[in-house]
Amino acid sequence: MSKVLRIDSFVRLDFTAANTDLATLDLVNTAGFSEYVFNRIYAAGAQMGIGGYLENRVIYRRSSHFMKAGEVPRNIHLGVDLWAKAGTPVYAPLSGRVHSFKNNAGFGDYGPTIILEHEYEGKPLFTLYGHLSLSSLENLYEGKPISADEKIGEIGNYPDNGDWPPHLHFQVMTDMLGNRGDFPGVCAEEDKAKYAAICLNPNFLLGL
Repeated sequence: MSKVLRIDSFVRLDFTAANTDLATLDLVNTAGFSEYVFNRIYAAGAQMGIGGYLENRVIYRRSSHFMKAGEVPRNIHLGVDLWAKAGTPVYAPLSGRVHSFKNNAGFGDYGPTIILEHEYEGKPLFTLYGHLSLSSLENLYEGKPISADEKIGEIGNYPDNGDWPPHLHFQVMTDMLGNRGDFPGVCAEEDKAKYAAICLNPNFLLGL
């Protein structure tokens, strides 16, 4: 398997309520949020930050995308975030094909997103890459063959990447549930078991 990002120096970042920094940080100010994230990474002598699978996060209060009126707030992270500088190349960990792609524009959303379809141990498997650059969506078509270790895009910068500090949201699903170009990356606490059964811990592909 290929590395999704070719970076070995990383530090775990905590975006739960246990991180008291987040209580006073202006998360809506993306430039300030980004400065905070990368200061934490570089202070640890690392080049990348890791954000956890099934982490119960408080940072989603920054966007109505996760706090829609009349709906239960979403705060459970269904993938792994790889926080690294904009322009960092992103590679396919497995061979497969392009399932779908879309610019999920809007504050707090994925921005440019690519979903690949693979066969893994004889079964369908889907990998999602969110918060890419706009140029990552160029020259794509559904069904396009992708080789393991092939560059599929780059980490995008704000505001094009959904207006987040630069990072890759990497998620693994066994069922797309009819979605194309998009799939929930965050769910409500009450839906955690349902989505955890579909959205696997990506570490078996990341090797972190």
